[in-house]
Amino acid sequence: MTALDTRLDRLDWADIGSQLDAEGYALLPGLLDAGLARSLAQQTAAPDARRVSLESSGLGCGQLYYFGAGMPAPLEPWRAALYRRLAVHANRWNDTLEVERRYPAELEEFQRHNRNAGQMRALSHLSRLGVEDHVPLHQRNEGEQVFPMQIIALLSEPGSDFQGGEFVMTEQRPRMQSRPLVVPLKLGDAAIIATAERPYKGAKGYYRVNLKHAISRVRKGERIGLELSFHDAP
Repeated sequence: MTALDTRLDRLDWADIGSQLDAEGYALLPGLLDAGLARSLAQQTAAPDARRVSLESSGLGCGQLYYFGAGMPAPLEPWRAALYRRLAVHANRWNDTLEVERRYPAELEEFQRHNRNAGQMRALSHLSRLGVEDHVPLHQRNEGEQVFPMQIIALLSEPGSDFQGGEFVMTEQRPRMQSRPLVVPLKLGDAAIIATAERPYKGAKGYYRVNLKHAISRVRKGERIGLELSFHDAP
């Protein structure tokens, strides 16, 4: 067992599951220590990072940095370890919604399903947002093989490195107005969020609610964040 597995095992996964059920996200305070968060933030300068301008794709303002041949350490084992624990909750959600699909226990097998479905474009990335930059509401749920949860983390210190730039979510329930959510993040904090849908218990049983996420306008400084997806896009 790695040190990372030991650290993750110390988390209360029953409580994390309850948070995901109630809000569509679960906060993991200080999952990354400050030194690791700062080190990952520097990967925006890595020569093999594929930079995409949000303006050019009509998806806001700022820069996204997709990883090249492989993720920087320790993101790959971290992602696999988190998937292993979240697959249990993802399958529980499918049980609740009476969906037959079951997610395999290990990320490697799920990635093989992605490849078989023609999904080979990596979605995990760093975001770098300067003054007036933002990321509008969106979902990353393209393709047949979509994992219902993903990871976000903040690699800058709010109030010191930047102002504004809050991570926000909206939840749309049938015949109701959208419910706004602000995920409170500090340097090194991570959160598990619903990718696009989650079960919600109403008066007549469970049904799906739709979620999107965004980053509000940065008013000062520079914000660097991380978004990890367990599935790839077509």
